[in-house]
Amino acid sequence: MMKAVITPVRQLIGETAVPGDKSISHRGVMLGAIAKGTTRLSHFLAGEDCLNTIKAFQGMGIDIRMENIEKEQGGTVLIHGKGLHGLKKPAGVIDVGNSGTTARLLSGILAGQPFSSTITGDESMRKRPMARVIEPLSRMGADIRLAAGNTLPLTIQGGRLKGMEYDMPVASAQVKSAIILAALYADSPVVLRQPARSRNHTEVMLRHFGGRVDEKGKAVTAFPAEELYGQDIQIPGDISSAAFFITAGLLVPDSRIIMKGVGINPTRTGIVDVYKQMGAKVRIENINSSYGEPAGDIIAEYSTLSPVDISGSIIPRLIDEIPVIALAATQAHGTTVIRDAAELKVKESNRIDMIVRTLRALGADIRAADDGMIIHGPTPLTGSIVTCRMDHRIAMMSAIAGLIAEGETVITDGEWVDISFPGFFEIIQNLRS
Repeated sequence: MMKAVITPVRQLIGETAVPGDKSISHRGVMLGAIAKGTTRLSHFLAGEDCLNTIKAFQGMGIDIRMENIEKEQGGTVLIHGKGLHGLKKPAGVIDVGNSGTTARLLSGILAGQPFSSTITGDESMRKRPMARVIEPLSRMGADIRLAAGNTLPLTIQGGRLKGMEYDMPVASAQVKSAIILAALYADSPVVLRQPARSRNHTEVMLRHFGGRVDEKGKAVTAFPAEELYGQDIQIPGDISSAAFFITAGLLVPDSRIIMKGVGINPTRTGIVDVYKQMGAKVRIENINSSYGEPAGDIIAEYSTLSPVDISGSIIPRLIDEIPVIALAATQAHGTTVIRDAAELKVKESNRIDMIVRTLRALGADIRAADDGMIIHGPTPLTGSIVTCRMDHRIAMMSAIAGLIAEGETVITDGEWVDISFPGFFEIIQNLRS
């Protein structure tokens, strides 16, 4: 295990890039593999989760090559796709490691294949729920068997799928994406109705590859496809990674951090909206767009923060950022309440419990609720020993907390940040003033 020691800092100044968007990197590999021709993914996230997606498709006969790949900076991935029906039966079990995105989205693609396949994952992944994906895919005609407890490993016998109308019980981009990908192999369209809009990277990218998917409010209609075609994709920086340095800029006195080329898809910018409600000095400049995915530079400066209530339709737009938002709330002047976030219980860990336990160990006044948490601030933080328990976002939240805590914060298993943010600790060092 890699122990990371974080000490307080007087100021953070400078500009930095953040790794390529994790969600888009996953989807680029998947769509490139089932498209005809070559797909080039630039600024690919070379984190463990996305590398597991590459390995999964290489195991099904897809030629995928990585050029100039560095964990800290990413690189270029070339995918020589074989079309919608070009995948081969894998020789063994597909191991997705810690990647829920790989497991759930891949299930949608495998549901339409004429062979049987089995997906498993690491200890953490084998505890995460899969029934929410399997139920709609089974309704479409896939034959899927799960382990006891509706978890991995699962075995899928793919085949002919049928269209349907489906009311999603929770707003989940992973579930929605799995169904959209399965719809490519269906005999008629699939209509999905979401309780709230979730991130729409699959919809945006699928259209770029030549597929058809219509969005109208919270409803999505996905259509079968005859063929998809390889594309060149420039992947923007991941706002979920930028969130940690946005927060650091707001919390460390006299700081100013510029994050270059960050994705600002409106389904992902809930954290910016919330921080503005809290009175934060955060803004976006130099906005541009590539294949429908907007990006820009995010500037964050030290701010005095006010409390806020976070609930309802904004939750899917910031679900992965709640750990670091909770940290920011410990320094706000008043009580912040986060509700409607029960989805956190089925992430890499039970994140409600992990956020509360970790921040409380650092001195925060925070308690868990059934679907969120209540945070009283501002409270001074004190360094502590933290174990992230295989959850990369808890590790990074703890590191940012350590920048404003008194004494040393020791993260016993800091290697887990490589899941989504290789080079994270190096950027902290480079920004220290």
